[in-house]
Amino acid sequence: MKTIYLDHNATTPTDRRVLEAMLPYFADRFGNPSSPYGLAHDPRRAVDAARLSVATALGCAPDHIVFTGCGSESDNIAIQGCVAVCDGPPGHIVTTAIEHHAVLHTCRHLERCGWHVTYLGVNDGGLVDAGDVERALRPETRLVTIMHANNEVGTLQPLVDIGAMLQGRGVTFHTDAVQSVGKVPVKVDELGVDLLSLSAHKFYGPKGVGALYVRPGTSVSPIAFGGQQERGLRPGTENVPGIVGLATALEIAVDEMDETIERLRTLTARLTSGILESIPDVIVNGDENHRIPGTANVSFPGVEGESIVLGLDMEGIAVSTGSACTTDAVGPSHVLAAMGLTPNAAQGSVRFGLGRHTTEPDIDHVLSVLPEVVKRLRAMSPFGSQDS
Repeated sequence: MKTIYLDHNATTPTDRRVLEAMLPYFADRFGNPSSPYGLAHDPRRAVDAARLSVATALGCAPDHIVFTGCGSESDNIAIQGCVAVCDGPPGHIVTTAIEHHAVLHTCRHLERCGWHVTYLGVNDGGLVDAGDVERALRPETRLVTIMHANNEVGTLQPLVDIGAMLQGRGVTFHTDAVQSVGKVPVKVDELGVDLLSLSAHKFYGPKGVGALYVRPGTSVSPIAFGGQQERGLRPGTENVPGIVGLATALEIAVDEMDETIERLRTLTARLTSGILESIPDVIVNGDENHRIPGTANVSFPGVEGESIVLGLDMEGIAVSTGSACTTDAVGPSHVLAAMGLTPNAAQGSVRFGLGRHTTEPDIDHVLSVLPEVVKRLRAMSPFGSQDS
């Protein structure tokens, strides 16, 4: 049975071209890039070239890029490192209720340390209002952290408006761009951000490597110690193969972006329209006009989303109910709850993440299988399809 993989928001397969670029640095060019002798020169040049490549993609200088172990680590360095340099008593942070848990859990940790955090709500499409961000600011606000694209519904936030509003206010602006980098154009100056997190495995690079953009003049303290690698913000021997893979994957994603965006938008429209036409009582979640291509979050009230995932898995189709980082969590998605969905609709949500290798026949096969899966599960459910 062919596997149809539709969970690209959780992770992507490493592109073969990326793997080929990485392979020499596992064995033949294995030197520690911080060492002084000749064997270390190739790895050092590879890291420097990768830093330049990532910087070019984001529209910044190479020394503004810090390589990390993943997007969650980048978020933690950005948020905890930003507040650690603040003098005086704990201040105030503004974020949203729909952030990835790498941001939400870090903010909750800081609340236990005395910081005050405002968690802004969103509309029914998952969009935060830039005006709400401005109204939430206080004299003691030190950080605003708002994701670029939501990992569950794909909604793109109005960062350009928020960044422009924050100019000159002395407030650091961070964005978790893990779900958007490599999928849509991302330029740090256009967004107006001071800190930006990304992760390679979301755009066909390897797992276990990420990066953090740090705008010049933005003070960030390290949260781990042990060496001076990566400007002292991420001590430890650099993951040279991973860093090479991240840069190569991002280069490919940027080069192929226009074509990929158009193709994924067409396929996503085919999927969502097919679901709406063939299955009654469904809800497509997220803002239709401000969404990363390839993401479709659909609620099937009256059915547990996990049951649909398992039913499709038996047919060789891989989808998810939301963030891979919260698969074992009990209860409905915090993102969908913040968007105003009822518990029944939120519990019945499924996320379809289309990718580079998704085809029309893949989508058509899903549409041939999904209606019967939902019909069978609804017939077994004591709640039927009522949204309550």
